[in-house]
Amino acid sequence: MTFTAIDFETATAYHPCSVGIVTVENGIITDEFVTLIKPPNNEYNPYTIQVHGIYPRDTINAKTFLQVYPEIEKRLKNRVVVAHNESFDRNVLIKTMAINGLHYEDLNIANRWECTVKIYKAKGIKPTKLSDCCREMKIQLNHHEALSDARACAKLYLMK
Repeated sequence: MTFTAIDFETATAYHPCSVGIVTVENGIITDEFVTLIKPPNNEYNPYTIQVHGIYPRDTINAKTFLQVYPEIEKRLKNRVVVAHNESFDRNVLIKTMAINGLHYEDLNIANRWECTVKIYKAKGIKPTKLSDCCREMKIQLNHHEALSDARACAKLYLMK
């Protein structure tokens, strides 16, 4: 089992304010990366702040997506990518890359990622929110913290 799990927290719509990435090689977590990302104009939707607790003051001096992208690219390029509700995280990546003049195709990853929501729904777990799946599988989680979410997703995928 060699793959990369990713989780984005967003400030507005598809503008990330944090990313967590966990690299798994042969079933073992070998790398973890997390960073705050300054969204465009450092603008936030009040609802997203309630979800993840990241405020504009936290990202005012953070790197932009374009500045963080080399770290994301080196961890995702040519990899199997896993996310919990993969369409959300994949769309955040695709749209943010496009806004920044980057091309998703250059990553050489699948158009659809592996999805732990779909995997655990097929196992009969309901509901399939990350917190529910982690509780069921006894995985520690600090929900809506990007690295914790990515790590939990990686563990769920390893236990599939």
